[in-house]
Amino acid sequence: MSDAGDEAQGRASASGAANRNASGIRGTAQGRATVPLSVLDLVTVGAGSTAHASLRTSVEIARLAESRGYHRHWVAEHHSMPGVASSSPAVILAHLAAHTSRIRLGSGGVMLPNHAPLAVAEQFGTLEALAPGRIDLGLGRAPGTDGRTAAALRGPGRLDEAADEFPRRLAELTRFLDDDFPDGHPYARVHAVPGPVQGPTGRPPLWLLGSSGFSARLAGELGLPFAYAHHFSAAGTLPALDLYRQSFRPSAVLDAPYAVIGVSALAADTDEEARAQVLTGALSMLRLRTGRPGLIPTPEEAAAYAFSAPEREFVDSWLANVVHGTPDEVRAGLDDLAKLTGADELMLTANAHSGAARLRSYGLVADVYGMPTQVPAAH
Repeated sequence: MSDAGDEAQGRASASGAANRNASGIRGTAQGRATVPLSVLDLVTVGAGSTAHASLRTSVEIARLAESRGYHRHWVAEHHSMPGVASSSPAVILAHLAAHTSRIRLGSGGVMLPNHAPLAVAEQFGTLEALAPGRIDLGLGRAPGTDGRTAAALRGPGRLDEAADEFPRRLAELTRFLDDDFPDGHPYARVHAVPGPVQGPTGRPPLWLLGSSGFSARLAGELGLPFAYAHHFSAAGTLPALDLYRQSFRPSAVLDAPYAVIGVSALAADTDEEARAQVLTGALSMLRLRTGRPGLIPTPEEAAAYAFSAPEREFVDSWLANVVHGTPDEVRAGLDDLAKLTGADELMLTANAHSGAARLRSYGLVADVYGMPTQVPAAH
């Protein structure tokens, strides 16, 4: 690891104890679930719908998740994708915070190379001030989009930054969050506000996200929690989790590894309905991978689509890693996946054309696990 990475580790280990509450990281399994369950929200937009409707559905999902014992609700960062309305996680999280009162909210994640570390510290310091003790800051090093869009986001000359740049930017972000640049540093008198310069305050725990060994190793070396994108890179899940656990060094954040995996999962009342809904997500991903991104197609469009042989192979391979079916089938699939990977938490993403189907799926999963039902707080 680079000197910048070593500095990041020092920052992670030396930060104030008030900012390092592992109880916000480790969840508790509810009902008959073997591990805590959470939500990963892409704020998908189906054909014939709008971003307004999708964001309204996200609020409904967050409130359902809170009332049924899901541990956290994360929002992903994606850009220039018509079928995804989550380009600004911090803005969405502020909205969700206003409509919930208990569930943890976070980024799954903020793509750090797209942003100045100070700006991220300010945004998430603001979120922490709005919803104290409920905010997670998940960070990734991918652009969350194609190269051309990444260039537009980052500006000239920054598209091909070396891998070592991410640990340096992570260290800088951590310094801003903790307001502890040393004397003589160019940023020693630069303060992220809201933040510690205003007095004692908590701050969001940092998570590293990834779909490769780079972030897995870095998260382990820094003693940070790690979230792996199993939902779109299933072949690398076990090697990445093994690397994270082998690399893990206890820190002030965690005394043992804590790994979450993102899982595509959709439950419906029948196999046929589940298959119809997940096929819309598979066709959408096929179009994205072949340079034809668009809104999530309807079940009717997906059913009528004439897949070529290579396209059918892609879709079948994609669906093989989507846990879908009746609630009992989804429960069995999730339990098998938790056992296979040893994941400490499963973060479910229900990608489908219909917002109602996504909402229904999270409710059915909660039902099949016997998760508690609580009356949502008034807002």
